[in-house]
Amino acid sequence: MKRFPFAPGQAATLLWGRVLAALTLAALLVFGAAPAGTANAQAQRDLVDTAVAAGQFTTLARALQAAGLVDTLKGPGPFTVFAPTDAAFAKLPPGALDSLLANPAQLRAVLTYHVVPGRVTAAQVAGLSTATTVQGEPVRISAAGGTVRVNNATVTQADIMASNGVIHVVDSVLLPPSLPQTGAADGVATPALAAVAALFLGGVALRARRRTVPALARRG
Repeated sequence: MKRFPFAPGQAATLLWGRVLAALTLAALLVFGAAPAGTANAQAQRDLVDTAVAAGQFTTLARALQAAGLVDTLKGPGPFTVFAPTDAAFAKLPPGALDSLLANPAQLRAVLTYHVVPGRVTAAQVAGLSTATTVQGEPVRISAAGGTVRVNNATVTQADIMASNGVIHVVDSVLLPPSLPQTGAADGVATPALAAVAALFLGGVALRARRRTVPALARRG
């Protein structure tokens, strides 16, 4: 009669060990893809949750809440958001952000000026010269040397995908051209918002002067 190389108790132990190893291998095969699946699920957050998770848009998230736009940007969309970072909001003149937060209508106008209908990727943005925003006014777009600018802001990170759109990070707050006329109830901009408008218009004038000076030099 053929003998087992192990005693009966040892053979049972060995067999059970093999079963456990097989189950462990099966579990690894089944759940080994979990990290990728988790990453994919994270990539499918909506625009608001994606911005919150990024950690550099706390001011934007606060502003969206104050403007009552959270539900809109958590909706089906799709939307393309040029999202100013906390550092971008910090560039605003003192008191400008507080003034906007205290005026939901103006705040909505500024924030929706950062949103374009549809999912527009970086490659598509680079091929545009303007894009009409949800606010109604267009933003100017230029691309040169691998850098994309939207009005006076530079896109510092592109194509952050969300389930209902895409985020492009910008380093400055975009200001609607109509901002000087969108003031308080009497139609006059508050001092802080007037300062924002002056900052924006001053940047436009400075760029115009930079273009004019070389032209004058060539004439001379």
